[in-house]
Amino acid sequence: MVLKRIEAVVCDYGGVLTNPLIETLEHFAGAAGLTPDAILTAMGAAAERNGADPMALLEVGAITEADLVSQITAELPEGGWALPEGRTFGEAWFAGRTGNREFAEFLGRLGGDGYRIALLTNNVIEWEELWRATVPADDLFEVVVNSAHEGVRKPDAEIYERLLARLDLTPDRCLFVDDLEANLEPAARMGMATVRFRDNAQAIADVTALLDAAGEPRRAAEGVL
Repeated sequence: MVLKRIEAVVCDYGGVLTNPLIETLEHFAGAAGLTPDAILTAMGAAAERNGADPMALLEVGAITEADLVSQITAELPEGGWALPEGRTFGEAWFAGRTGNREFAEFLGRLGGDGYRIALLTNNVIEWEELWRATVPADDLFEVVVNSAHEGVRKPDAEIYERLLARLDLTPDRCLFVDDLEANLEPAARMGMATVRFRDNAQAIADVTALLDAAGEPRRAAEGVL
């Protein structure tokens, strides 16, 4: 079956355009004097106590980074954690986060081939400069839809609708890449082509195969480059 022509490739940020989340968590936990399991357990306890996942709340701007730290600290064993002196939570987190240059360069080549490139990210207001320092966002993306500015996050269908509105495209004209199946499911239900990112070689091959099956992007086919 030939897919409808895909015009936009939409990409997640964390875990796709960065090193895997577990690597960042392990680096952060070591700097804080804890294990990854201790931090995840504390976050789960904070979610149960407060009725919502604190990271989810942070990613829609419902709480501040300082609120997040307070909620997690309250659930840690006596003595808590020791964030590196002079660093915020976000700065300590991003000390273990690196950009995925290979995949960013792949997206850049797709842009040169006529595809529109967009970012759909669950992110944090206080981390704007930090995440942008890891990826050439202004050069790479035509559209950035960031949960921290939208007040809604993946996998809520509303954030995908906002993405499509800003691209002025129907779902069948878009391909979405994310490392979490839960975030791909709403996109697939809407009619987007989807690729789950596991590593660069696999994701690049899967995206390329889908784009090849769908034919040239409309802008390239019409010579509007």
